[in-house]
Amino acid sequence: MLLDCVQTETGPNPTFAVIWLHGLGADGNDFGPIVPELVAAGWPSIRFVFPHAPRRPITINGGMSMRAWYDITGMEIAQRQDEAGIRASMAQLEALIAREVERGIPSTRIFLAGFSQGAAMVLSGGLRHANPLAGIIALSGYLPLEKQLEAERSAANAHVPLFLAHGSLDPVVPQTLGMLSRDFLRAHGYSVDWHSYAMAHQVCSEEIRDLRTWLGERMAPAVA
Repeated sequence: MLLDCVQTETGPNPTFAVIWLHGLGADGNDFGPIVPELVAAGWPSIRFVFPHAPRRPITINGGMSMRAWYDITGMEIAQRQDEAGIRASMAQLEALIAREVERGIPSTRIFLAGFSQGAAMVLSGGLRHANPLAGIIALSGYLPLEKQLEAERSAANAHVPLFLAHGSLDPVVPQTLGMLSRDFLRAHGYSVDWHSYAMAHQVCSEEIRDLRTWLGERMAPAVA
């Protein structure tokens, strides 16, 4: 069953899609407001898909139920990972990618993006996806299940463009954790475009400008 989503199209008959996963406790409305700032004039029409994560109890928050892609059991978020929750959300991400393909957008024109937990999901899911993607955008996140990735990663996305960005003052997902994921990915042959900003666990305008440039470079062949 497909997740409920907020969808925004920048023009008729979209030829690209961006599937954007929110962070813990947020929902699909969280990043919709950045679309006008992110999209440049002259780009092809894009469908932005912002799914709502299921509600689930979160251990670190006293078992409170909130929207989340997987459980967080303690402050050391990279330890004692909720593998079952992560894999269930990967399956839901796969279904969203499949829907875009069914709607006429090939996987090579589908970007996966996410913030925090959403970033962890698009990295873990995107690098395992069987068909080549346009790119993966991970903001203020990290790569979970990295040991399992060795055997499970997809050859089709061995060279997928990666945009990783992090706040140097992040108290929620420490930048060190993001840097460890960056270094792991580079050591395994992935091309990582890394950006660091003097901010906490958030998104800043400079980051959006850099992402707009990165996306534009990858859409340029479709515009030419």
